[in-house]
Amino acid sequence: MGKKKKKDAKKSGKKEAQAAPVRKKLKIDPGKPAKVSSSRVAYDGKLFRVMAEEIREANGKDAFREVVRHGGSAVILAVDGRKSRKDPLVLIERQYRHAAQQYLYEIPAGKLEANEDRLQGAKRELREETGYTAKKWTKLLKYYPSPGFLGEWMQAFLAEDLTPGETHPDEDEWLELQMVPLKEVLRLVDAGKIQDGKTLIAVLTYARRLRKRK
Repeated sequence: MGKKKKKDAKKSGKKEAQAAPVRKKLKIDPGKPAKVSSSRVAYDGKLFRVMAEEIREANGKDAFREVVRHGGSAVILAVDGRKSRKDPLVLIERQYRHAAQQYLYEIPAGKLEANEDRLQGAKRELREETGYTAKKWTKLLKYYPSPGFLGEWMQAFLAEDLTPGETHPDEDEWLELQMVPLKEVLRLVDAGKIQDGKTLIAVLTYARRLRKRK
């Protein structure tokens, strides 16, 4: 950067960008939560509420945030590996999502009931949406789908040893169920045909772990 540009940057109050330090291992430190100086309900709906909050972050800066508060969800990656352990079948739903204005391919998931245990909620959602039950349940991963404004975190479970049964979907739900080989699901991911976040995260995490077992 030349002398003139440096002077102009000082006048405008802008700081020259510094190169990020190189770390061999990522420092995992969640830090302390911000202090909330004021909070009010900006919107209260059937599925979630929106909070308008004035906060002071750990770095001392004051900020205004609008946060969507939601009861939480359970995500289920249901797989059947009886025919092939290397290429198990994955239970996929096709349903219309109005917010996205299109049909999406997804793995089963659903909102938890008040004070419901996440594993029990996952078992309930799998049974109600798809009719399937599973003998083996394993925690796959926990993640925040959109932490910029959404306080909800989602727990994904791996469900194995499946048994089919009768479905009991909600009145406003219409689902088309398919059992798809994992390799085909991954091909659709690479082709950009699967665009649902929870499905991408759970499937890719599972596929990575499956490769490690070989």
